[in-house]
Amino acid sequence: MTQHQSQSKSSKKQYDSNWTSRPERGTTFMLQVMSWISLHLGRTISRSILHLITTYFLLFSRVSRRASRDYLRRVLRREPKLIDLYKHIFTFATTIHDRVYLINNRYDLFDITVHNEQIIHDMLAQGRGAFLIGAHLGSFEVTHAMGRRHPDLQVIMVMFEENARKINSMLAAINPAIQQEIIPLGHIDTMLKVRDRLNDGSVLSILADRTLDDDMTLEVPFIDQLAPFPIGPFRMAALLDRPVIFMTGLYLGGNRYSIHFEQLADFSEIPAADKNAAIQSAIKRYAALMEKYCRSAPYNWFNFFDFWQPARHTKSLQTR
Repeated sequence: MTQHQSQSKSSKKQYDSNWTSRPERGTTFMLQVMSWISLHLGRTISRSILHLITTYFLLFSRVSRRASRDYLRRVLRREPKLIDLYKHIFTFATTIHDRVYLINNRYDLFDITVHNEQIIHDMLAQGRGAFLIGAHLGSFEVTHAMGRRHPDLQVIMVMFEENARKINSMLAAINPAIQQEIIPLGHIDTMLKVRDRLNDGSVLSILADRTLDDDMTLEVPFIDQLAPFPIGPFRMAALLDRPVIFMTGLYLGGNRYSIHFEQLADFSEIPAADKNAAIQSAIKRYAALMEKYCRSAPYNWFNFFDFWQPARHTKSLQTR
């Protein structure tokens, strides 16, 4: 076996822990069952099931448990205890459970506070469309509460086609009446569709913290170590000369959520020659904002894989 072959096998083994290779544990049937239980028995009673689910994953999901421990060790800056791992998984289970109520418009069950809402007011006033970039940090569904406060806010998701299929299946299982417009990435007309919806004044929503093996990435500091982040979402915003807003909806315990918006970047007036540098700055700020909210609400981080694994060097850039 040559050294190159050995390195290739090692690299493949390393990337087997990536999120794209993780098997789906949920099914449409189970989502329908959980939805029925939740809506008919109420949030308080149905939440008791979450403790069983959390215990199961804590005991039997070795990869998730190891990833949770690695992340918590970094963000807490101490060796995590068993209760920390439990809180981490339970917070994730809670946001999935609350998704049933949020998708069925039961916002009355929750105490939701919004920070920096003026950013949304200003964005809508401009009428040019914008990018909302989030992460697997807290609840994405709870941010849809903004639609009730701003009826003219039209949010369209942009994601990979397989993820779009899963999202639509999940929505149909929980509430068949829900229709979510999604623009799939990787198609020849993706950029045209994105541009047209932006020109209509719509907001394009992307979760930009996960990469595929062939993504171009930029390694930037994140929780005391370099981590790879995809360049694509920020390059799209730069090519279309649009502002970018960071968003997250953090679970705070009980029925409390906190929605945060932050100005991330504005590519509207940046000359073409300066856009690469602006993209790098935007990704560094994105990672810094994620770290800020991970520190403030550490159990809301829902990437249960080796997030800090090295990017493929042939398709990555480095900056410090």
